[in-house]
Amino acid sequence: MLDGTEYRIPSLRHKVSPEEWQARIDLAACYRLVDLYHMSDLIANHVSVRVPGEDAFLINAYGLLYEEITASSLMKVDYDGNILLKPDFPDQDYGVNRAGFVIHSAVHKARHDLACVAHTHTWAGMAVSTLECGLLPNTQTSMRFAKISYHDFNGVVLDLSEQERLVRDLGDNNAMILRNHGLLTVGTTIPEAFNALHRLELSCKTQIAAMSCNTPMVKVADDIVEKTYMNYQPQVRRPFGLLDWPALLRKLDRIDPSYRT
Repeated sequence: MLDGTEYRIPSLRHKVSPEEWQARIDLAACYRLVDLYHMSDLIANHVSVRVPGEDAFLINAYGLLYEEITASSLMKVDYDGNILLKPDFPDQDYGVNRAGFVIHSAVHKARHDLACVAHTHTWAGMAVSTLECGLLPNTQTSMRFAKISYHDFNGVVLDLSEQERLVRDLGDNNAMILRNHGLLTVGTTIPEAFNALHRLELSCKTQIAAMSCNTPMVKVADDIVEKTYMNYQPQVRRPFGLLDWPALLRKLDRIDPSYRT
């Protein structure tokens, strides 16, 4: 029920598999973390995860703040946009944001090796997306994204014809800057995609801060940038985010464990 401060949605736990329920918990946690680390934008933007064993994905209902999202509030959608499982929203009839469906279904349909897609409109990400220079490898953190993908702006992403170009521009990278738009990261797990998003956001903030000083920046030699970039590649270390994730869940549980419901 809606009591003025908390939006309570009946649990879907008994309607889904144990694997899907766990995916729902982790995705709801990711939404809460995106909000906690100041990367949300009211009800806009989206994080999605592939439903284990199905040609479908989970995504936020268009109308909830990230701080309200729970395991049971997520929408289950197939690659054609059909809603397969919809929560019982009190006094509302929320749907799925069209742009969110177009972007996320494009990746999930084409890249079965990936499980999670995250997209944001943060001030830092949008600012860097407008710069002709793009993201500069001017810090150790940003060198992780030295070969980041770019996707040129062609209006609000509402047309399915945009999907092929989105997937092509992403290529094999786990991060992409949507020019004049925002940021996008992907991962084989939710922790991987969130970790990439957090670090990419930090890279953008650092660049804007440094450029705002209006003084020359130190340029790192190309061979050092390349060496640092290679040190961040999957084959040289454990997958990013997996070590952080249990600690981040403990943090959420201390703050508000309702994301698990």
